[in-house]
Amino acid sequence: MFVCLGNICRSPTAEGVFRGLAAQAGLDVVIGSSGTSGWHNGDLPDGRAMAEANVRGYDLSAQRSSLLKAQDFYEFDLILCMDNSNIENSEAIRPAGAKATVKLFLDYAPDQPLREVPDPYYEHNFEAVFDLIEDAARGLIAELS
Repeated sequence: MFVCLGNICRSPTAEGVFRGLAAQAGLDVVIGSSGTSGWHNGDLPDGRAMAEANVRGYDLSAQRSSLLKAQDFYEFDLILCMDNSNIENSEAIRPAGAKATVKLFLDYAPDQPLREVPDPYYEHNFEAVFDLIEDAARGLIAELS
């Protein structure tokens, strides 16, 4: 499960990128994304994210924003957050006894000096965010393979 604040930029991008790369690698994994705010529930990913995804050969059009739920901590082994505030917000709803590991997504891009994926919603840096996400997705696939 990939997590950001609103689930319209970073986490749906991570879901789409990872879904595409995992399929290429022949991995059979359950993949999802959600947000910790619920502000955009039911919305498509940001149009700028969808445009950059299309340029890179990923399709985000079937995704809709959803809120991270306590049940997700049982359905997913990894809750991969885009920044530290997403970790704090995720841990706040973690049910007692849930075994999911919560960590930063960029932990899978160890050669990357950034530890948090910047939010492109206001910074308009979708291309750079996609580069970071592709790097971390490849690292995650290498670990899962």
